Amino acid sequence: MHLDMTALHILAVLFLPGAWAQSSGISSRPGVVVDARNITLPAGSQAVLPCRSARMVWTQDRLKDRQRVVHWDLVRNSPEYSVERVLDMSPGARQRVYNGFNKGRIAIPDSGFNDGNFSLIIKNVLATDKGVYTCNLHHHYCEIHQSIQIQLNVTKSAKKEKRYWDGDKTVFVVLLGSSVVLPCVNRHALWRDGVQEDQQQVAHWDFQPPGVRPDKADRLVDLYASGEQREYGPLFSQRKMSVAEDAFTLGDFSLYISNLMPYDKGLYSCHLHHHYCGMHERRIFRLTVGPPRPSNPTMEPDVFQNDEDKPKTAEVLSDEHNQRVQNVFIQGYFVQHLGYFLATFLLLAFIVVAVIVLTRRQKKREMEYELGRSIRGHVTSGGEMTLDCSELKICNQDPLNSEYKNNLLKERDMAKDCNKDFDEKMWK
Repeated sequence: MHLDMTALHILAVLFLPGAWAQSSGISSRPGVVVDARNITLPAGSQAVLPCRSARMVWTQDRLKDRQRVVHWDLVRNSPEYSVERVLDMSPGARQRVYNGFNKGRIAIPDSGFNDGNFSLIIKNVLATDKGVYTCNLHHHYCEIHQSIQIQLNVTKSAKKEKRYWDGDKTVFVVLLGSSVVLPCVNRHALWRDGVQEDQQQVAHWDFQPPGVRPDKADRLVDLYASGEQREYGPLFSQRKMSVAEDAFTLGDFSLYISNLMPYDKGLYSCHLHHHYCGMHERRIFRLTVGPPRPSNPTMEPDVFQNDEDKPKTAEVLSDEHNQRVQNVFIQGYFVQHLGYFLATFLLLAFIVVAVIVLTRRQKKREMEYELGRSIRGHVTSGGEMTLDCSELKICNQDPLNSEYKNNLLKERDMAKDCNKDFDEKMWK
């Protein structure tokens, strides 16, 4: 269904400009987005959504004879490169042929601005007619420029006559002395008379509330260059919204919204359609309604004795709040890092204490093991005890007289006494 509607619109543009003008008011063609803005305003204020275009000022096209121009140019490459104007024509003037030799031999139909046929007719083709011909269509008001190139070659043999496409332009090979028609046909209403411009220009505003699909947007107003204005809903009749009455005279279609309320927020779009010029533009505005502005106090301000009693303004309160937030943030940041430091310190202290305790236990076990080993070493296989040198030294601390040094009996007796004392100590 969508493809069928698109095909009908294309046919209307090409062949039925009058029908297109009648249906232009209800066209839903989205157009090209040329501007998109976010606007935030306080509640109760007035919003101005700007939508301006100089191309929509239709009064500029009153002098149509100066707005539309058609001309043919010829470019020759031999015997040397040259460019010359063949002829031109506008609606308010007859066609003008620049070379007197070509008058009556080269022309375009006088009905070109009625049917869009600007084909160049060349009678009695000469060898000097060879070159590249360009058909140029200019519409200065609509800022549209179109060009069509055709290459003309001349031959003396009828068998070599043909037409083909060289990948860039159409090539005509014609017989010397014959006549040829180089086509340049444009059926668009832009190049034809009989189309009222005020029926071709339409502007409308749409509103899309939050959460609503684009194809379900509400139509606010339709504006026509003829002066007709169609309003949808009570917003315009209640002067809640308005558009300037001379919108098409100034090209200013800005939407004014007074006494903004929260329900006014949403997506606003301005559509500008100039079917005659083939222009379809769209401007989008996302409007957000904020809190209302604080009202100015009407009562006389009280007189305060000192600065401490003065009420604090919103800016001062905001600064104090920000300062308190910053202080709390800094304190929290410091406490957090202090906790990390204390936890790390306690963990290290615990590891050091554990290492010391384990080391002492290990040393104590080694001492006990050495003591037990030394005791076991003194017990002989027969159950008798032997003395270490240290024990002998302890028991033999008294100095020996020189008279006993060589007495073996005395030494044996002293050894027996020491062993006896050692046994008593062990049994105790």
